[in-house]
Amino acid sequence: MNWKVFITGVVGGAAAGHFINHYLLEPKTISGDVILENVKEAFKQEGPIEGSWIQLKKQHYKKFAMDTFVYHGGITAIRDGERKQFEFIADATTGTVIDVYLA
Repeated sequence: MNWKVFITGVVGGAAAGHFINHYLLEPKTISGDVILENVKEAFKQEGPIEGSWIQLKKQHYKKFAMDTFVYHGGITAIRDGERKQFEFIADATTGTVIDVYLA
């Protein structure tokens, strides 16, 4: 076997493995801005909102069997005639809201 063919095969295989792992198998995350817009739309269905925010830096989150990266955010909304502050935690991979609570 020619050593040049062998080296070319090894390098090509390593590059293909890196491509598959990095671009196809690695979980993708959803933009924090997209998640915030989805949360705002959900809150608007129950009444007006006055403001919102989201931390665009993902944070590690582990609770029981759940081990993921999340975004933290908040909504200021009018409920029952009062201004209330809500905070939320959303999964960065799926966009699913994990928790909502009064701040």
